[in-house]
Amino acid sequence: MDYNRFFSQALDALKSERRYRVFADIERIVGRFPHALRHTAEGRTPVILWCSNDYLGMGQHPTVVEAMAETARRMGAGAGGTRNISGNHHPIVELEHTLAENHGKEAALVMNSGYIANWAGISTIAKLLPDCLILSDAGNHNSMIEGVRAAGRERVIFRHNDLAHLEELLARAGQNRPKLIAFESVYSMDGDVGPLHAICDLAARYGALTYCDEVHAVGLYGAHGAGYAEEIGAMDRIDVIQGTLGKAYGAHGGYLAGSAPLIDAVRSHAPGFIFSTAMPPGVAAAALASVRHLALSQEERRLHRIAVGRTKAALAQRGLPVLANETHIVPLMVGDSALCKAASDRLLDTHGIYIQPINYPTVPRGTERLRITPTPFHDEALIGHLAQALDEVWCHFGLDRAEKAAAAE
Repeated sequence: MDYNRFFSQALDALKSERRYRVFADIERIVGRFPHALRHTAEGRTPVILWCSNDYLGMGQHPTVVEAMAETARRMGAGAGGTRNISGNHHPIVELEHTLAENHGKEAALVMNSGYIANWAGISTIAKLLPDCLILSDAGNHNSMIEGVRAAGRERVIFRHNDLAHLEELLARAGQNRPKLIAFESVYSMDGDVGPLHAICDLAARYGALTYCDEVHAVGLYGAHGAGYAEEIGAMDRIDVIQGTLGKAYGAHGGYLAGSAPLIDAVRSHAPGFIFSTAMPPGVAAAALASVRHLALSQEERRLHRIAVGRTKAALAQRGLPVLANETHIVPLMVGDSALCKAASDRLLDTHGIYIQPINYPTVPRGTERLRITPTPFHDEALIGHLAQALDEVWCHFGLDRAEKAAAAE
């Protein structure tokens, strides 16, 4: 049996649909972000990063880098195993306490990624609730979808941000059945936001538990960087907040924050937590330094919003099809997987700009896009360079302009 034939066929199918993913070999340089180096067979060439989820550049912040390095020198590189075997190293204890405090919750639990936190969190919570019905927003991230599937409970999908549909499903379930509503605050591909207060109103009316993914909001929104829920005064209304330490906080890992019994139940029952090697002490220390810094400093968020506004305005001025939203995500609509990849390649090879194409299944077919993420370090010169390069690429391929964004809406 030639097993590799099956794997090759699967890869060929992706390539024929122009969905085969190629990852650029990128070397980030501390102190020069968003400037980086691209490694190729011909050598190293300079590039400018325009699609990093290190939204505030905290991955290169001196305090964060020093916290990681100093802790690694003092405590070693690894955690030594799972927390069940090796115990809790002190930086992770401090990190969980700080995260809980930042979100106004009784407890928090750190895991090795936001993906694992969602998968383990949703599946475990729903499994522990007898006959739980999971109500999941149609726009939820794959990690949430997999968590819902892994729960093995009845699930229903409500139309994205459709409160009437959600209420219809809640009413049908009845008051006495345990229910878990899973949704996001900032949706990472379109950049729209969830109606958090309205969802919480429905949850209170029908006796449901609320689970909110704040991955693309923590660090960026709220007086203390606790997320979009903090910014709009909804944080205390949400039962479980899930976040990441690998995006705006510039480190690595994910976490849950909620009531002490709920968090302890996940800690005690979730295989994804129990059997995973713990986050290294240096990583936890770096995340802790970043969370503490952004809880006090407003400067990074202020500069970030200026850069986002300038970027959106510069692209709109050239008639480029930016999908309108109120957040920091700048989706530039292409609508074709092959053209999206070709546009990305030309930006990189001709203009030294790295923006990864976003194709199906990350987004629905026909809504392929370039997802642009400005940071406080993208100054007016870099924004002007981006707008000029995108204009050239759109002209070169004859891509649609503003009408494409309007159609996507």
